[in-house]
Amino acid sequence: MKKIEWILLLLVLVGMFASCSSAKFLEEGEYLLNKNKVECADDRVDDSMLSEYIKQKPNTRWVWLFKVPLGFHLLSGKEGSSWVSRTLRKMGEEPVVYDRKMAERSCDELRLVLQNMGYLGASVEVDEKFKKHKVALIYRLNPGKVYRVDSVRMDIADTVIARKLQPVMEASLLKPDMVFDINVLDKERERITEYLKESGYYKFNKNYINYTADTIQGGKGVVLTMHLDLYQADKHTEPTVHPVYTIDSVSVVTEYDASYVSEHRLGEFQKDSYGGLDIYFQESSILRPSVYAENNYLREGELYRASDMQRTYSSLGRLGALKYTNVHLVEVPDSNKLNAYLMVSPSQLQALTLEVDGTSTMGDFGCAGSVAYQHKNLFKGSETFTAKVRLAYEALSGIQEYETNSYTDLGFELTLNFPRLLFPRLSSEFKRRVRASSEVGMNYNIQDRPEFSRRALSASWRYRWNSRQNLQSRLDLLDVNYVYMPSISPTFRDEYLNSVVSNSILKYNYDDLFIVRTGYSFSYASADAMERRSRSNYSISANVESAGLLCSLLSHVFFPGEHSPNGQYSLWNIAYAQYLKGDLNYVRNLVVNERTSFAFHVGFGIAWPYGNSSVLPFEKRYFAGGANSVRGWSVRSLGPGSFSGGDRRIDFINQTGDLKLDMSAEWRTVLGGIFCGAFFVDAGNIWTLREYEEQPGGAFHFDSFWKEIAVAYGIGFRLDLNFIVARLDLGMKAVNPAYSIDDKRHYPIIRPRWKRDRSFHLAVGYPF
Repeated sequence: MKKIEWILLLLVLVGMFASCSSAKFLEEGEYLLNKNKVECADDRVDDSMLSEYIKQKPNTRWVWLFKVPLGFHLLSGKEGSSWVSRTLRKMGEEPVVYDRKMAERSCDELRLVLQNMGYLGASVEVDEKFKKHKVALIYRLNPGKVYRVDSVRMDIADTVIARKLQPVMEASLLKPDMVFDINVLDKERERITEYLKESGYYKFNKNYINYTADTIQGGKGVVLTMHLDLYQADKHTEPTVHPVYTIDSVSVVTEYDASYVSEHRLGEFQKDSYGGLDIYFQESSILRPSVYAENNYLREGELYRASDMQRTYSSLGRLGALKYTNVHLVEVPDSNKLNAYLMVSPSQLQALTLEVDGTSTMGDFGCAGSVAYQHKNLFKGSETFTAKVRLAYEALSGIQEYETNSYTDLGFELTLNFPRLLFPRLSSEFKRRVRASSEVGMNYNIQDRPEFSRRALSASWRYRWNSRQNLQSRLDLLDVNYVYMPSISPTFRDEYLNSVVSNSILKYNYDDLFIVRTGYSFSYASADAMERRSRSNYSISANVESAGLLCSLLSHVFFPGEHSPNGQYSLWNIAYAQYLKGDLNYVRNLVVNERTSFAFHVGFGIAWPYGNSSVLPFEKRYFAGGANSVRGWSVRSLGPGSFSGGDRRIDFINQTGDLKLDMSAEWRTVLGGIFCGAFFVDAGNIWTLREYEEQPGGAFHFDSFWKEIAVAYGIGFRLDLNFIVARLDLGMKAVNPAYSIDDKRHYPIIRPRWKRDRSFHLAVGYPF
C-alpha cells in the first residue's frame, strides 16, 4: 500500500474515533454540538448565507464526514501531559459543548438580520434534536410578510445642503415600493456623505443622517422619512448650517510626528518652498521638492475633498523611499480653512541581501546563491535601483561522453524603477492623473553545459499603471533579447542536431537569435485581496505581444538581402523572430460560506509564428501539465494534441505548442485552522498551428480537437498561512488523448493504474 493511502486511512480512522469517543470528554448533562441547520419558510431568503450569524459552530468536519481535528484532541487523552499529548492537542480541536444561551443569542441575531431585510414581524425558533450525547440544532426562520416603502420624504434642516442635494437625489436608492431594507438605507447615508465630503464638508459624517419609519395601520407599508440634521460642534453650542472648508496652505514635514505641528515647533526645522508647498526638514529633505508637489493633490484655495486626501495618501504611499505617511489637517482659528501637513518619514534606503538555494533538475542536485543590492532613493526621487548577481552549479549525471559533467549558470541583473511616467512631450498634469511607474532593466546570463554554451543579453523599457481601482496595466514598450551560442559540443551536434532524432523545432532553439518585442497586458479583479475570501468575485487578465516588426524594418532598410546561415532575414548576420501572441484568463470564485467556495478557471492562448519564423522561440511556446495546468500529468508531459512523446531526451522541446486551452473547477474548503482541502477537475491540452513531422498528431483541427482534450481529477491539501499558501495536489488521469478514442487506455478513469496515471505536485500559491 502506498504512503498516501496509509495517510488517508489514518485520517478516516481518526475521524471515526472522534465520533465514538467524544462522550468520554463530556460531563453529566453536557452534549456535543453535532450540527447546525437553518430552515426558512420564505424561498426569497437565502438561508445558507445566514449560517454565519450562528454564534456556536460544531467541530470541524473534513470532507463533510469526519471530525479529524476533534479526533486528534481526543487521542491526546483527557489528562495527558507528554509531548505527544501536547502535540496532538495543538493539532486538534476541543469538543464544542452545547450552550443553550448561545443558541438563544443566535436566534436574536437571526431575527435582527431578518428585520433589517424588511421582515419586521419575523420570528426565529430553535429545535433541539438530542441523540445519545449529541445534539443537532435546527433554526426555524419565520419571516412573515415583507414590508415595503409606501412613500419617501425628506427633512433636510440645512437649506444650503438641501439645494446641493437636489440633483443627487434623482439617483437616490430610496424609492417607493422598495423593500424596507436597512442595508439599503445605510448605503444611501454613505452615498450622501461621500458626495458632501467631496463638496468641502470636512466635518460631515453619516451620523447626521437618520430615518424614521411609520408603518401604515393595517398594512405592510412604511412611510419613510430621511432626516439630515444641522451641524452642532458640541452639546453646548447652537445648531447651525454645516461649514464648508477650503485648503489654506499645504506643507511637508519630513518627520512622522504630529507634535511638531500641534506644539508649533516647526521653527526648529530648515525650510524650502516649491510649487506652493512649504517643505520643513532637519538636515536634508528626503526627496526632491518637485516629487512632493507631483504627489500632492491638496491645493491651496480649493475646496476640501476626501478624494484629494485619498489620492495624496496613495501617491505618497507608493514611494519606496517613504516608510510612513500621514496627512494631518489643522483648522485655522475663526475660519473655515484647513492647513494640511504631509508628515513623512524615510524608509531604510539601502539594503544588501544574500540568498542560498538548493536546486534539482531531473534528479541532479546542485546549489545556487545570489547577492542583491538595492537603493530606494538613487536620485532623491524615490527611484529604486537594484543590482543582482546569481550563480548556480549542478553536477550532472549520465553524460560521460562529454568532456565536462557539470552545469554553471551566472546571471547579472540591473533594474531602475521610476515612480512616475517618463515619456517626452507629456504635460505634468497628465502625468499626475496617470499613476504610473517606469522601469528600465538589463540582464546578462551565461550558461555553460557539457552540451553547449549559451549567452543571453536582454534590455527592457516598460510602464505600469492603475487606471482605476483593481485594474492594473503594463506596457512593454521595448523588450530586446539576444541569444548567442558561442559553442556546441560536437557530440551533442552529431547525436541530436544532425541525427535522425533531430527536428526543426530543436535546431531553431540552438541558433543565434534576436527577439525584439512590444506587448500590453492588464489584469482586473472585482474585489481586493481582503474581500476575496468573504464574497464571490471574479478576475480577468489578458496579454498581447508582437515581435519582429522593428527588426524587419531595420533589416530591409539597412541590411537588404542579408540572410543568416539558415536562410532567414537577419541583422548583423543574426536571424530575428517574428510572431504574434495573445492570452486570456478568466477566474470565477463563488463563496458558499465562510468555509467553502467553488473556483473556476478558463485560460486560452494562441501564438502565430510568421514571416521570418516558422517556429516559435522556446520561451514563448506553450506547455501543458504541471501544478497549474492539467494536474494528472507532470509538467511538459502532455500533448501537443494526441502526440505522446518519443525520445524523452528532447521531449522538453517536442511537447510544446502554439495554442493552449486550460479549464479547471475546484471545490475548496477549510479543514480546520490553517489546513485546507480541495477536490478538482482539470481539462485542456496544447496544439501546434502547423503540421510538424516531429510532432505527429500535434496540429489543431476544428473537427477533432475535442477528442484530444485531456481530463484529470484529484485532491489537494493546502497550508494557508495568509501571507503564503503551500500546496500539495494529487492528480489522476481521467481521459488520455495520447490513445485513440477507441482504445480502452483513452479512459484511464475506468481502469486506473496508480503508477501510470498519478502525478504529485508541490507548489506555492493557488493554481488560479
